[in-house]
Amino acid sequence: MRKLLLASTLFLVTCLSAKAAKLDVELIHTTPVETQLETPDLRDATPVWCESFDKAEKSIDLAQFYVCGKPGEPLETVIQHLREAGKRGVKIRFLMDSKGLRISEKSTIEELKKIPNLTFRLMDFSKLTGGIIHAKYFIVDTKEGYIGSQNFDWRSLKHIHETGVLIDDETIVSQMQTIFDFDWQAQQLIEAGKKVPVLNTEKVLADESQECYLVASPNAYNPSGVGDSESELPLLMAKAKKEIWAQVMTYSPTSYGRGIRPYYAVIDTAIRTAAQRGVQVHLMVADWNLKGDATSYLKSLEILPNVTVKVVSIPKAKEGFIPYARVPHTKAMSIDDKIAWVGTSNWEGGYLNTSRNLELVIQNPKFAKRVADLAKQLWNSPYAEELDINKDYPYINPGKE
Repeated sequence: MRKLLLASTLFLVTCLSAKAAKLDVELIHTTPVETQLETPDLRDATPVWCESFDKAEKSIDLAQFYVCGKPGEPLETVIQHLREAGKRGVKIRFLMDSKGLRISEKSTIEELKKIPNLTFRLMDFSKLTGGIIHAKYFIVDTKEGYIGSQNFDWRSLKHIHETGVLIDDETIVSQMQTIFDFDWQAQQLIEAGKKVPVLNTEKVLADESQECYLVASPNAYNPSGVGDSESELPLLMAKAKKEIWAQVMTYSPTSYGRGIRPYYAVIDTAIRTAAQRGVQVHLMVADWNLKGDATSYLKSLEILPNVTVKVVSIPKAKEGFIPYARVPHTKAMSIDDKIAWVGTSNWEGGYLNTSRNLELVIQNPKFAKRVADLAKQLWNSPYAEELDINKDYPYINPGKE
């Protein structure tokens, strides 16, 4: 009897330990159709988004840079599930950056505005820092959250390499909610001609004691408990001992935008410092990145010992040229198969210092290895080619064939 009781106790402890050890983050991945890039072990964003909206009982809050739908495409299904949630009485808030209007589909905006119980609001984030709402995330009932590279765009759900995370962690989702609420209310102050309060005058470092934690930008407008992503990224790279696998759409130690592009050395310095320590740095960017000074800066990395840069080109779809599609848009990093970084920022100035972006850091070997393997799949695919420092690359206009 004692042996049976002891066995039962051990079984219960084991089960409780397993439950406690469960990672409340799921890696979500979208592969461009008609490519060799398949990840059957990872769920796609479209069904994940729909499932989350179907579970909503009280609220859904979404923040996006722009919106673009097309009849018969996956985003239409997502919007239908959002509509059904609104019909059930779920209160929906949709926050979009006003700068995103120029690349949005007006009919999609009008479709969203017609959803019952949905309030659509434009925010001019540039009034705060000069940046934009570049984050792509949503929160359901303050219980579940999603952060990823996918825009609210039909192309992101079908023709673009994208990665995100579904989050079931009370602390992180609560922080995401606080960020959304702050930005939502900040726009009201801006419209009223009132000053938006600065929340931080000094850099706030992340609490790295957690297995998973949220960092965000810009630091000045991050709520309590949320670390500064601009500070955290180089700190994580400084921990690397063997290798870094990183993929972003664009990389440059200058700031994005037209005209004068201020120098921004934060990420560049971290990469070079890691390489000097002997860390093998594998960096992938999109062929859209090869323009102007960005190409020169990438070549200056490629010539360094321990750094390899690859450029990814996704071939056209069978239906022909699709503007602003067929591109790797993932923003993710894995360090030594121990630490993963998945978020919404490209690696240029203006993302981690002036724009609203969210990133999740996951200190879990299994998760970090899967992020690394995802990068390796693209790295070893026929779509990735090592940057040639002697080659003059033609400019690719993603909006024109």
